Amino acid sequence: MKFTRRQILQSAAALSLMPFAARATPQVLEAREAIQRIAPQGFPETKVWSFGGTVPGAPIRVPQGSRVQRRLLNQLPQPTSVHWHGIRIDNAMDGVPGLTQDVVPTGGSFDYDFVVPDAGTYWYHAHNQSMEQVARGLSGPLIVDEANKPDVDQDLTLMLDDWRLDPETALIVGDFDNGHDLSHAGRLGNLVSVNGQFDPMFEVKRHERLRLRLINSSNARIFDVGLEGLSGWIVALDGMPLEAPLPVNEAFPLAPAQRADLIVDVVAEPQGTASLVSFERDGAFGLARFTIGEQNRDQVRQGIDPLPLNPLPELKDIDQAPVHRMVLQGGAMRWLESARIGDAELSGRELAQLGRFWALNGYAERPSDPFLDARLGGVHRIEFVNETVFPHAMHLHGHHFRLVLGDGSLGPWRDTVLVDRAQTRQIALVADNPGDWLLHCHMLGHAASGMMSWYKVS
Repeated sequence: MKFTRRQILQSAAALSLMPFAARATPQVLEAREAIQRIAPQGFPETKVWSFGGTVPGAPIRVPQGSRVQRRLLNQLPQPTSVHWHGIRIDNAMDGVPGLTQDVVPTGGSFDYDFVVPDAGTYWYHAHNQSMEQVARGLSGPLIVDEANKPDVDQDLTLMLDDWRLDPETALIVGDFDNGHDLSHAGRLGNLVSVNGQFDPMFEVKRHERLRLRLINSSNARIFDVGLEGLSGWIVALDGMPLEAPLPVNEAFPLAPAQRADLIVDVVAEPQGTASLVSFERDGAFGLARFTIGEQNRDQVRQGIDPLPLNPLPELKDIDQAPVHRMVLQGGAMRWLESARIGDAELSGRELAQLGRFWALNGYAERPSDPFLDARLGGVHRIEFVNETVFPHAMHLHGHHFRLVLGDGSLGPWRDTVLVDRAQTRQIALVADNPGDWLLHCHMLGHAASGMMSWYKVS
């Protein structure tokens, strides 16, 4: 049974030096069980894991350049941690167990304290047993406001997610070690939600201008996002403003962990409905509805100004930068013949028995040596070569990068790049943030079953 609303469509340093006593007491971010209505009316409520009692978790909204202080209090039956996705953060605050911190046990706590250098749309999520914990609801929005905000009537954060629920009980199906999911596209749900609700509705007026902050917090689903009754531009990707806004003339992909900021005008008629939709092979389904009230002004506003750019490093001399090749391997129909776990070389059968179906450069878990050992300030290129028959959303912690396009020019800044089946994509970055940083596929089942690596900047 699939829960969908089907339609046919036409178309985010000085303070770190302050004495401890002078610092503010961090707010508590409590990870605990909660009950929430996820499925439509008529179905039972769902037991979820939450940050602060709701899914999505407690929203965090701060001005650019400010400090975020949160004390994670773990009241869950599993150890956990928090990763602040997309923030160019101090390494000790990045939230990766075994690399930047220890796990936070049940009943334990950890103080996160960091500065947000960049304005934009970000999010936070569990980073221990992520495949399960994120699927149970452990994520939330982190919005960093520009000093000069764009002129819009409403600023809406929309976290897109999917859930695998039992149709009778609406409980989360606990088959997180499902070998089929791990070796194929990942854990795909049977219900899609926006801000933890099925088919939510927002009230708007005709000719209003909206900022829509889209966050794909799902485990594995790639949304192909389109607009109906709305017209506008993509103004930022993965938190970083585009130099020139990109008109939305057709559906665009939003992979797990990616974000897109849109500024759109409501062009549907009064008393009508506009929609945010996603396309799939067998049609399209609604993500969220916008009910149109009275007309806000006589006509839509004309044109759009880019958002102010963030203080990112300058990428130069790309042609002279070394290229580091990362091969994406394994999965169904391209089964691993062998791969390494630590110092051991294991056969494909042995790997499958351990629940490992994927590899990065021949390693089916995070290796002891870094994939890239970069000097601080160096420019590097990474070439992702996808030898599998599935797409992968490759995410770098601690840095943003730019896509290197086919003609050698540079694409937008991102922190997560979608590498399609049999595709090769190259990125370029300035290694300007010291520390040990994770690099992994954000289809979380793929990361859990082999697609995990790391790089060092020193």
